[in-house]
Amino acid sequence: MRIIRPGDFTTQKWKNGGGVTHEIARAEDAGGFLWRLSLAEVASDGPFSAFPGLERILTVIHGAGLILDTPGGPIAAHPLNPVRFSGDLPVHGRLIDGTVRDLNLIFDPARIGGEVRLVDDTNPLTTGAAGALYCLTGRFRLAGDEAGPGCVAMLEGTMPAPTADPGATGLYFSLQPASYQSPATSSFTVRR
Repeated sequence: MRIIRPGDFTTQKWKNGGGVTHEIARAEDAGGFLWRLSLAEVASDGPFSAFPGLERILTVIHGAGLILDTPGGPIAAHPLNPVRFSGDLPVHGRLIDGTVRDLNLIFDPARIGGEVRLVDDTNPLTTGAAGALYCLTGRFRLAGDEAGPGCVAMLEGTMPAPTADPGATGLYFSLQPASYQSPATSSFTVRR
């Protein structure tokens, strides 16, 4: 388990210039972009950046949430309720009641099977989990190391699952390669 702390995140403007994102980690291989995990700060209504050919899973972790207006109708992004949509989709975000922080997983669906779920001491991870674990509250521990609030544990599928302290909660971002791709062909590159 490798821990990425908030001080290691890389802050950058949104692709469309309308806000700020703190990039946590990303992966690329010889075939190009695989995935990116980031934390966005949303202070006003506005358009989302487009990511053609990619998928997005957005999870609000602070604030009342967002309404995502799309050509197919609105998508409600409520706290801790992951919503998935195409990076090709034109999206305009509206704040429900004040500023929001959200975690975004953006990935190539042809090569990565991205999923997001809430984990805690009663709904734990299992051995073999590969991906990232964002700690919301409490602590997650493995082999003498720990991830506290705001930290991200990068997990390899070969290691035991981290254990949650009583009351700890986190978001698990599964980053399993698509069935035709070997996990050995991807390498994680953490931006600091």
